[in-house]
Amino acid sequence: MTEFEQEVNNRIKENKKNKELVKSAKSFLANSIIPKYSYNFSWLGRPIIQYPQDIVAIQEIIWSVKPDLIIETGIAHGGSIILSASMLAMLDLADAIEKNELITPANSERKVLGIDIDIREHNKIAIEKHPMFSRIEMIEGSSVDQKTIHKVHDFARNYKNILVLLDSNHTYEHVYEELKAYAPLVTKGSYCIVLDTNIEDVPSSTFPDRPWGPGNNPKTAVHKYLKENSSFVIDEEIENKLLITVCPDGYLKKIS
Repeated sequence: MTEFEQEVNNRIKENKKNKELVKSAKSFLANSIIPKYSYNFSWLGRPIIQYPQDIVAIQEIIWSVKPDLIIETGIAHGGSIILSASMLAMLDLADAIEKNELITPANSERKVLGIDIDIREHNKIAIEKHPMFSRIEMIEGSSVDQKTIHKVHDFARNYKNILVLLDSNHTYEHVYEELKAYAPLVTKGSYCIVLDTNIEDVPSSTFPDRPWGPGNNPKTAVHKYLKENSSFVIDEEIENKLLITVCPDGYLKKIS
């Protein structure tokens, strides 16, 4: 570890002790939800609907883990799967540079598999036209339907290093079923990232038109799953680093 890396680690450890900083981060997150702050950003031209801090964290994880398959539930406008595909493209480029090999940019053994119950036509067209689409496969169907789960598991058999992101229906029951279906596919040392766990920590009035809220959300599903599965732990260092994140307790690292 370099001197600078040690300085970074020390700062991250101190973050959670800084009460004013933590309070300010929580206040910003709470006050930015209703104005839809996360809707203001895009990745390579596609709306991503994520906080910049989590975008950076996902980038760091992908670069560190170097997956050959990223499974994502929830596609929406496609920004997240474009982010994942672009990071896989960077991994391909880095490999080629290191090995001094030529590559055909549109051909890659690395893939992103996106799942959504309703891939809207205008979003599908935009994703298929995107330069990163050669690294993307999509399945339309409920992520907890057995037919979809079988399709994903069949697809995943061809890959050795898998990362999973869960960002579809945010009810406890749905996310818990997703965790049971897809977390086992995650490779040791890789991650299952569960988004919008922060729903547990905001007033129920924040999502008046949604079935989820405190007590019924991704975080409650995560805690239930972790009680039953010791192969994952919460990577608290990521949350301490970000402070502003929609994934508290949601960055799950597979340790066995």
